[in-house]
Amino acid sequence: MLSTLPASPALSLRRLVPRPDDLPVLALYAFGFVLAHQLAFAWGGSGYYSLWFPVAGLRLALLWRMGARLTLAVALIELGIDLVTGAAVLTSESWGHAITGVVRPVIAYGVVVALVRRLSRDAQPGSALATAPMPFALASVLAPLAAALAAGPQAFWRPELTGVADAREIILSLSAFAVGDLLGVVLVAPPLLWAVDRLRGHPTAAPAPAPPLATIVEASLVFATGAGVSGALAWVGLGLQPAPIAVAIAWLGLRLGQSGALAAVLLVAAVLLPLTAGAMPTPERLQFHLGLATIVAVGYLAGSFADAAVRARADLSRRDRLLFQADRLKTLRAMSVAVIHEISQPLSTLAIEARHLRTLTAGTDDDIAETVALIDRKAGHLSTLVRRLRRYGGRAVDEPTPLPLSALIDTVTALARPETVAAGVTLRVDPVPADAVVLGQEVELAQAVVNLVRNAVQACARGGDVMLESRCDAGAAMLVVVNRCAPDVAPQPGMGVGTLVARAIVEAHGGTLARHVDTSGVVRAEITLPLMEEIA
Repeated sequence: MLSTLPASPALSLRRLVPRPDDLPVLALYAFGFVLAHQLAFAWGGSGYYSLWFPVAGLRLALLWRMGARLTLAVALIELGIDLVTGAAVLTSESWGHAITGVVRPVIAYGVVVALVRRLSRDAQPGSALATAPMPFALASVLAPLAAALAAGPQAFWRPELTGVADAREIILSLSAFAVGDLLGVVLVAPPLLWAVDRLRGHPTAAPAPAPPLATIVEASLVFATGAGVSGALAWVGLGLQPAPIAVAIAWLGLRLGQSGALAAVLLVAAVLLPLTAGAMPTPERLQFHLGLATIVAVGYLAGSFADAAVRARADLSRRDRLLFQADRLKTLRAMSVAVIHEISQPLSTLAIEARHLRTLTAGTDDDIAETVALIDRKAGHLSTLVRRLRRYGGRAVDEPTPLPLSALIDTVTALARPETVAAGVTLRVDPVPADAVVLGQEVELAQAVVNLVRNAVQACARGGDVMLESRCDAGAAMLVVVNRCAPDVAPQPGMGVGTLVARAIVEAHGGTLARHVDTSGVVRAEITLPLMEEIA
């Protein structure tokens, strides 16, 4: 059985250290953190910092895009700024609790991001909950709740730290914490990531198809009706009743997807948030924001689920086509094996006779000798080609065998080089570890790596470099396809079918396939396979 070796603790700790290309993003986050803190003051109150906390949205956007590995760096940035501004004081007796209060929500966000990403990777193919943009939507709702729950023990143990006196005020404080973070996340993180992707020209997912005009009109009328009912209830003195507009936005999200729901959510927030800025009784303000948080969460989740369901159905449709194609290829393979078997014997005889004829014509007329030598070379080439086809088409290829990494890279290079040359893209291959051996099926693993190279070539259009790197670390062999497009060429997103096939092949070999995009737009597709000595 194939298995992977978990990373060593030293390797895991090294991943927490920011890379040089992370530093500009972290500096920008520190600047945004200061500005967002100032913006949140208008919704502050006794026992809580703010009922709209945009810092939470910046934090989740950064951790989701760059990875939970930056959790420690983000925590240190927030702690350093709070120490400089006086929000956290180390000279008091409760300095330890002050540091914990700053660092704890960041850690909670990092843990949620890591768990959601892990669960989405391990989910069944075609699951809407594991298809973008649903994982990010789940993280947007779960992270604020996790941060509030993590603050619960300290809030009940040392209530004086947040200026509350009894259990009722503690619950109000924790509720305000969760609501403020939730509104900050949903109203800041999705638009921010969308804007960053558009500015860089690197959309993270294929856009959902535009809905028909009739659907847009229908959803808009439902939304207007819900908003009108909620407004009428407030006008007669019943306050903000979120149910009518929450149902309307949920319907709008299901019909128009995440973009429609998010537009409606931002519109509602733009109308309602100014009403609660400044002086306002805490219970009334908290009740108002609880209603707003309900509207925001319901609408955003509904829109995200609708988009995820559409993309999941598209993925399943593509996989159905792949299965149909695989069945046809299976039939073609059987036919080709029969043809190869029929021609291999006479071709081998022809190659032997040509070699014998070349020996007999040695020393004769130059024209005759050159012609016979050419026949010998061509017959030998064809014989080698037929033997290779028999090996690829025979049943022995279905069984895993010890496979040197160098042989796999040679096969991939031979298959991918013509496509890269035709596309005007340079394929660079790093030196391969000479003693690295994995257990696998050569044809399938070569297909997986070729698919990733082909994706990188297609993403670059014409121009740029594709690098094929290989190394061994922590008992695992790693193959990395790096896509470095030319400076004037924007990467073109593909349909993802090649990646789906590659991931299925790699996971069947006990490995993993991960895709990373750094701040400069370089895409890295990393295959990790267990080395032979690590396989039990």
